[in-house]
Amino acid sequence: PGCHDGVMDLVFVIDGSKSLGYANFELVKQFVNSIVDSLDISRMGTHVGLIQFSTKVRTEFTLGQHITVQDIKRAVTQMQYMGRGSMTGSALRHMFQFSFSEKEGARLNIPRVCIVFTDGRSQDDVSEWANKAKNSGVTIYALGVGK
Repeated sequence: PGCHDGVMDLVFVIDGSKSLGYANFELVKQFVNSIVDSLDISRMGTHVGLIQFSTKVRTEFTLGQHITVQDIKRAVTQMQYMGRGSMTGSALRHMFQFSFSEKEGARLNIPRVCIVFTDGRSQDDVSEWANKAKNSGVTIYALGVGK
């Protein structure tokens, strides 16, 4: 217990839908990498995972997969744009059910943070899974991209 100096389990949820667009997707990747540069990424520090969504949800890497800034930035840079529909609710369900599981590297008693990048046009309901995540202690930030 007590204060952890910025230590967290952080999952990025990135919209890879057609409506977001390839150019904005590339901007999001650059922004994610700039955030990663500002974090204390290490075995005992912050852990980062990332999922991309469009019509389907794809785990790009889990919380336990990369423990250096360079490895995370390489994985982000190599991520391929999906470019289909926009199922933000499915992405939030996946984040809640899988991304913050011990199996995927989540740690006990470490703050859980999710940053969602989206153009805001979801084809499914987001409120159920956003509320479940929030009620379980996940802090969610949403960043609008594009129009």
